[in-house]
Amino acid sequence: MIRFVVLAAAALVLAGCSETVLHSGSSAMATSGYAFAPPAARTFCARQPRFCSPSGHVREVKLTDRRMADLRAVNSSVNARVSERNDSSAGLGDDWRIAGKQGDCEDIAILKKSELMKRGWPASALLLTVVTLGGAGHTVLTVRTDKGDLILDNRTGAIRNWSQTSYRYFARQSQSQRGKWVRIES
Repeated sequence: MIRFVVLAAAALVLAGCSETVLHSGSSAMATSGYAFAPPAARTFCARQPRFCSPSGHVREVKLTDRRMADLRAVNSSVNARVSERNDSSAGLGDDWRIAGKQGDCEDIAILKKSELMKRGWPASALLLTVVTLGGAGHTVLTVRTDKGDLILDNRTGAIRNWSQTSYRYFARQSQSQRGKWVRIES
């Protein structure tokens, strides 16, 4: 994953294509241009296209009390039942899957996306997102809401606005084009 983040950072500098979404304030991420998708994400999307399609075309979900309860329930349930296991420590290359009893950060983020989709959340508002903290790569789930972009993370039970985390944000899934990723301006 670390090697991917270094390559992704370099690719992000070079990939200044067309998708740009600007938002007022810091509660929503600003994106600028396309980014290269993580190689393992491409393989995963070929196997599980429903997780990589912006179906529903919903940009932001209205964050009601019930919706916030969904986010808390899914985040805490998945964090409690899935133990983190790095692909490389299991003798695997980077392999994105829906987490079972074990999984690494992207597997856990995908499971959270899956569970929210089962509860009726649109895939287009649930975006896998690549970040770093202290140089280490990590994947979280960004949930686009009318109250800002919220982060579901296997490292914490707290659900925070993206701007209130310690992460450096690189790229996330596109909301408008299947299989595409966009750069995040931080």
